[in-house]
Amino acid sequence: MKKWTTTLGSLLISASMLVGCSGTTSTPIATDAGSSTKPAVKAEKPKNTFTMLLEVHPNWPYNKDWVVWKWIEEKTGATFNVQLPSGELKDTINLNVASGNMPDITFFNPRADADKFGQQGVLANILDYKDVMPNLTAWLKKYPDIAKAALAADGKMYMLPNEGFGETNRVIWMYREDIFKKNGLKPPANYEELITVGKKLKELYPNSYPFSFRSGANLGILNFATAQFGTMNGLFQDEKTGKVRYGPIENEYKKMIEFFQRMQKEGLIPPDWLTFNVQQWQNAVSNDQTFMILDYIGRLDLFNIPMKKTNPSFNLAFMPPPEGVPGFSVNPYTHILETGMTFSSKSKKVKEALQAFDWFYSEEGKELLSWGKGDEVYITENGQKKLRPEYLDITDVRKKTGLATNGTYTWFNYDAHLIPATQEQRNAYDLARKHDSVYHVRPQYIESELSNVSLLQAAVDKHRNEQITKFILGQRSMDEWDQYVAEAKKIGVDELMKITQTAYDRLK
Repeated sequence: MKKWTTTLGSLLISASMLVGCSGTTSTPIATDAGSSTKPAVKAEKPKNTFTMLLEVHPNWPYNKDWVVWKWIEEKTGATFNVQLPSGELKDTINLNVASGNMPDITFFNPRADADKFGQQGVLANILDYKDVMPNLTAWLKKYPDIAKAALAADGKMYMLPNEGFGETNRVIWMYREDIFKKNGLKPPANYEELITVGKKLKELYPNSYPFSFRSGANLGILNFATAQFGTMNGLFQDEKTGKVRYGPIENEYKKMIEFFQRMQKEGLIPPDWLTFNVQQWQNAVSNDQTFMILDYIGRLDLFNIPMKKTNPSFNLAFMPPPEGVPGFSVNPYTHILETGMTFSSKSKKVKEALQAFDWFYSEEGKELLSWGKGDEVYITENGQKKLRPEYLDITDVRKKTGLATNGTYTWFNYDAHLIPATQEQRNAYDLARKHDSVYHVRPQYIESELSNVSLLQAAVDKHRNEQITKFILGQRSMDEWDQYVAEAKKIGVDELMKITQTAYDRLK
């Protein structure tokens, strides 16, 4: 039996018995003998106030009067004395740890930092409090992959897992459907066709770069493109064999680089792709200078809504991902969050805090913290939900109510954020889910491994970025690929893979 399953075993075994327990309880009223039982009444929620450190977003700065806090208090009895970082969140957390003055609850970003401090004894192991978390118990059984990913290297869970809100990070291929139709072109089914159609577009629009991206720095675009070649841009565990692989030395990765080299040579991507910034990229998409992109799904409405006002035919649409190698018409699995709530091991209210947050994992909690209470945020007309007129968009909802801000959700129904979206955007989500790549759980290292891993990873990444850039730019011949692989191994790839294999084996 796998170790993570064993760790969660007793938690999950009781799920069927506890799944009916939610954030509310009822107690029968005692009656005189012979009288009928009176209706049950809801027990009062225990009132608790917790200190909580949150990271805030400038577009929806924290507001103690947000209605979401009232809704949470009504359901859980919990109120929060919120603290905000004086500068960077990480710096504030480090100061709190060093001073021994951690608040009851701390928002961490990313999970790796929480796992590090958890293994040092700073944070509580959430699994120790399964007796007060029946909803989370059932939830972990429902989402075993997320449960596995939420465990630190020592088999403990230091951060509350989340599901649903990661959809905001979904990455897809998109294309100018209007331009393709106008010129009798079809979306490319594979990378060979990607180059063919790109060359045709280059002929029709000489000043264009048919495929462009804003993530060239540090080869960020390859984090997305590797999915279509059945590999990744770093270390990962093969889902079939359980063996660790390092994508950048594989033949499939080499094939991807050959395609990027050809696109560079043919002028199908911007010559300055390494430094092509967001503004340049947006201008290219808006001015018929690029026609295929690989980016976050929200870019569809970002471009379509304003552009259709001046060019009604403009239509950026979902494009099935072209295969790099047969069988991999997939997009990268980016729709996850590596952030969440943690609990100080020294807090005197750990049990009470987790008991309150357990409601977040109930169906009631999910729906209320996604849609709001009743018709206060969304209304239903002709069977369709829509935002109330006082809310301009989702940003306005977050700013005015606090919904979907840090500390107010764990399990989220992302359909709520698609209500104001165009039908094209909503359709793209439905299509995108049919092209998900495999979700690869990140390796979790124990503290004694972290220092060595950090040094090796830095050296390996530096070598990869420098040499792959040279290959794409044509500054290094693809005939030297084997030499490049040997260099990577000499730098420490094999040792890094060995340590990482041990880390993954701990999850068995």
